[in-house]
Amino acid sequence: MIKQPISTVAEWEEQFGGAVRRLRQARRLTQTELAERANVSLSALKNLERGRGSSLSSVVRVARALGRAEWLDSFAPAESAFSPMEMLRENAAAARPRRVRHPVAKP
Repeated sequence: MIKQPISTVAEWEEQFGGAVRRLRQARRLTQTELAERANVSLSALKNLERGRGSSLSSVVRVARALGRAEWLDSFAPAESAFSPMEMLRENAAAARPRRVRHPVAKP
């Protein structure tokens, strides 16, 4: 059986919620225990596990409480190879007219 790529928000929520539920159960935690560790409400955790929507804050807290911060790594902005400020400085310096000094003739 070929696994189809996830395409809808609902499918992403269901898959993530299922992963949270499986990990919680593997660690022998109740929903109440995990909610307390994650500092989220029990209803927020239940909604997350059911794939019924959740705030990003709840997702981050639950992932951290389960020791799965790497789940969040893909959300972080990529490291930039250049500095926008340095690029602006270089462009400004290149655009500035250069003064040419001529030697003063001595009488």
